[in-house]
Amino acid sequence: MNKRTLAILAAIGATSIYGVNHTIAKEVMPNFVQPLGFIILRVLGAAILFWIASFFGPKEKIHKRDYLRMALCALLGMGFNMLVFFKGLSLSTPINSAVLITTTPIIVLILSAIVIKEKIEARKIIGIGIGLVGALGLILFGSEIRQDAPNIPLGNFLILLNSVFYGSYLIVAKTLISKYHPFTFMKWLFTLGILICLPFGYQEFTEIAWNTLPFEAIWRIAFVIIGTTFCTYLFNIFALTQLKASTLSAFVYVQPLIGITYAIGTGQDSLTTVKIIAASLVLLGVYLSSKKSGSTVKAP
Repeated sequence: MNKRTLAILAAIGATSIYGVNHTIAKEVMPNFVQPLGFIILRVLGAAILFWIASFFGPKEKIHKRDYLRMALCALLGMGFNMLVFFKGLSLSTPINSAVLITTTPIIVLILSAIVIKEKIEARKIIGIGIGLVGALGLILFGSEIRQDAPNIPLGNFLILLNSVFYGSYLIVAKTLISKYHPFTFMKWLFTLGILICLPFGYQEFTEIAWNTLPFEAIWRIAFVIIGTTFCTYLFNIFALTQLKASTLSAFVYVQPLIGITYAIGTGQDSLTTVKIIAASLVLLGVYLSSKKSGSTVKAP
């Protein structure tokens, strides 16, 4: 099997993990672990794994002039991004989450136009409008009565806010990603993430009843830490060594399909007319706004 084929399989693997994560993480919250406490587990576990992995990479030091940018990356990508996503997922549903997370390319495009004055074509402006209409449709009209989704409109808004923070992180991190080895970059990012998230999630983290956690919850927690956080970064890094960024970014369209299929297949969510229409609008908007784009987008 050649490296390109392996790279394609790695990209599919990362997208598949992201897709099923919406349901797997949802099933842990809030019965076993509260959302903010879950964030502490995620950043702490990933930091340990990336520090171990860094021993197999080059020995690098972060330059002093990059400290502020690194701190901002951690704040956006490992702090606010994860906090609002997990809180939003705990209030909403897996299908809503899987659909709304794909708005990240649209958010990146808007922020690129504002921050770095990137010109937006008419087709992309239309795509942004269509995608945002779909996202707003889910937020305003996607409510349903569910015991495990106590505030769907607020949860959907927080998941959309996650895309804003993650999109900002991608723009800020662009320089550092090209400058430092991924192991160096990630180990420090997640280490800073612990410090940022600890004040928000410490109380919920201490409330985890470790001695009564069933295996069902333990394997899901391990999946989020090892699979969704650690492996997906490694898979995408390897995929980028063999595939163009534009090719890899196309895999974002597969994520909601996997997420929706898994959620329905496991009985954790169901399709409604609003969800179908909103999902179609979001995917059409993302396609139009990111067509021929070379940006690489990864979900939390």
